[in-house]
Amino acid sequence: MTAPSSADRLRQALAALTASTSDRPERLTVSALCELANVSRNSLYRYHPDVLRAVREHQGQGVSGVSVRLRQAVDTQQGELLALRQQTTKLAALVDHYYCAYREAQALLSRREQELAELRRRLDLRPVSIAGCEKSTERAPTIVVRPSLSEAPGDAEG
Repeated sequence: MTAPSSADRLRQALAALTASTSDRPERLTVSALCELANVSRNSLYRYHPDVLRAVREHQGQGVSGVSVRLRQAVDTQQGELLALRQQTTKLAALVDHYYCAYREAQALLSRREQELAELRRRLDLRPVSIAGCEKSTERAPTIVVRPSLSEAPGDAEG
């Protein structure tokens, strides 16, 4: 009777390991497979890519508790990242809105300052003497009357 080939030994070892590690697929390793089949790892990688592919598929089927927790953490962080991006978009729009309001207020203030400067230039200041003080020998105090802002510059009484 001839000894089984390395490919047969690897398939038998794979079957044995997959049956014993069905609840914990991460226990199936290339080293354990090669040790059980009495085949070198170099030989497995070089001559038996189909067995190696089967090992990788079996390893990928099971998800350990650590992987589940990591996946949940990643999902949570991705959700938080999405929420932060949405908040950033809203904050950028708000900053833009307030900047536009600032520019409008600044332009309005500049116009009002120009209007006040124009009103001051047109303001006619005239000295007004106080009645009753004209007959005394003392010099009468001078009062300067300025029209209120609600009056037009030409409406001031004098």
